[in-house]
Amino acid sequence: MTRTVDAVEAEHAYDVVVLGAGPVGENVVDRVRAAGLSAAIVESELLGGECSYWACMPSKALLRPALARSDARKVAGLRESVYGPLDAMEVLAHRDSVVGHWKDDGQVDWLDSIDVRVFRGHGRFVGPRRLEVAGPEGERHLLTARHAVAVCTGTRAVLPELPGLPGAHPWTSREATSSDRVPERLIVVGGGVVGVEMATAWQALGAKVTMLVRGGGLLPRMEPFVGEHVAEALATRGVDVRTGTDVTAVVRDGGTGPVTVVLEGGDHVEGDEVLFATGRAPRTDDIGLEKVGLTPGSWLDVDDSLRVTGSDWLYAVGDVNHRALLTHQGKYQARIAGAAIAARARGDASLDTGRWGAHAATADHAAVPQVVFSDPEAAAVGLGLAQAERAGYRVRAVDLDMRQVAGAGLYAQGYRGHARIVVDLDREVLLGATFVGRGIGELLHSATVAIAGEVPIARLWHAVPSYPTLSEAWLRLLEAYRG
Repeated sequence: MTRTVDAVEAEHAYDVVVLGAGPVGENVVDRVRAAGLSAAIVESELLGGECSYWACMPSKALLRPALARSDARKVAGLRESVYGPLDAMEVLAHRDSVVGHWKDDGQVDWLDSIDVRVFRGHGRFVGPRRLEVAGPEGERHLLTARHAVAVCTGTRAVLPELPGLPGAHPWTSREATSSDRVPERLIVVGGGVVGVEMATAWQALGAKVTMLVRGGGLLPRMEPFVGEHVAEALATRGVDVRTGTDVTAVVRDGGTGPVTVVLEGGDHVEGDEVLFATGRAPRTDDIGLEKVGLTPGSWLDVDDSLRVTGSDWLYAVGDVNHRALLTHQGKYQARIAGAAIAARARGDASLDTGRWGAHAATADHAAVPQVVFSDPEAAAVGLGLAQAERAGYRVRAVDLDMRQVAGAGLYAQGYRGHARIVVDLDREVLLGATFVGRGIGELLHSATVAIAGEVPIARLWHAVPSYPTLSEAWLRLLEAYRG
C-alpha cells in the first residue's frame, strides 16, 4: 500500500527529507533508511525521475535496435537478412514498456517497502531544515528534518533565446525520447551527447536528420578523434551534419506544421520537428533557496561528502551540484551522501573523507566514466590529453587503431575504431582512457578500475586480456607504451 499522504494540512518530522525522487534521491533515502534513520521524499512529477522516463532508459530502448541492426549488417552470413527497415511502431511500443507507460507504481511500491514516506507535490524551503509541500489537490504539508535535507532535483533542458522559438514548440530531450511517432524530417540543434544519440536513433527509425552544430565537431568534451569517427559514420548513413553553424531564428506558423530553422547568413533548413539539445540548467529556481541563504536557479557547491558549502545540514546530490551530470555518478554521490548523513547523525566526528574514504566522492575528480550510445559507440573516463596537460601533468598519449586488435575483425567486418590512454609519466599510472568503435562501451569499466585504483602500468601488464576479444586493445596499448 502506498504511503502517499492524504489531502489534509499537517506537519511532519523526519530524520532526513529528500527533495526530488529520481534515481539520486531514491538512493539517498535507501542508504539513510538502511542506517536506521526515518526519511521522507518529495516529488512533483513521477517517482523515478528524468532518467527512468525521459532520458537514460527510453533513449537506450530507442537506440538498442539501431545499434544491433548496424552490428548485424557487418557480420558475414547475416547482413543480407537485416537490410530491411526497423519496425518503428514495435520499437516505440517497447520503449513505452521500458518506461512503464509513464506510470510510477513500481517505484511507489519500492519506497513503501523500505518505509519511506512519499509527498506528492512541489517542495520549497521555508527555512533551515523546513520545507512546505504544495500537493496536487491544494493540500499543504510542512516537513522538518532533524538531521539533513538533500536536494536532488536534477536539471532541465535549456532553450536558447531565439526569435520565434517559444511558439514553435521545439522538442527537448523529453519530447525526443517520448514521441509516439517518427517525424519525416528531424532537425537536431546541438552536437553533444543528446544530439548525437537522438540523431542516431531517429535516423535509424526512418527520419531524415539534419544536425546543426555551432562548434567545429561532435562530442566536444571527448578527444577530437571521437567526434570525427561519429560524424563520419552518421554522414555515411545519410545524416546531414553541419558544423560551424549558428541558428538565428525559428519559424513555425501557428505552432503546427513544418518548422523552418533560419541560419546565420540567411540560409534555412526545413523539417517536421526540431530538437534543441543545447545544455542543461539546475532545477533550483523555485525551491525556496533564498530562505536558506542561497541563490535561486544556481548550481549548489558542495564538499566531497556532498554537503553544501557553508551548511551543516544541507546536501546537494547529483546533477544539481554540477560535478558530473550523469545518472551513475549521481547514484554514486547518493551512496556517499547517505553514508555521510548517517555518520553525522550518529555523532561520528571523524568521518573518513580522505582519498579512499567511504564518505568522499573522490571519483568525481579522477574517474568519471561515460558511454555515448552512438554508432559507433564512444566511451571515456578520466582526463583527455589536453585536459591532463592543462592540469599540469607530465603525460604521454598512447594511441591505437582498433583494427590492430584481432577481436575487432571478428566483431565486425570492416571494423573501424580508435583507442587512447593518457599516462602520467611521473607515477606511471593512467589518467584517462578514450575509446570509439563498435561494442567498446564494455571496455570502459576496466579503464575506470585502473584509473580509480591508480594501478601501476607495471601491474596492468599482468592483467592478461582474453583472446580474441576487443579487450586485447589493452595489450596493444601497453605494448605501444613500452615501445
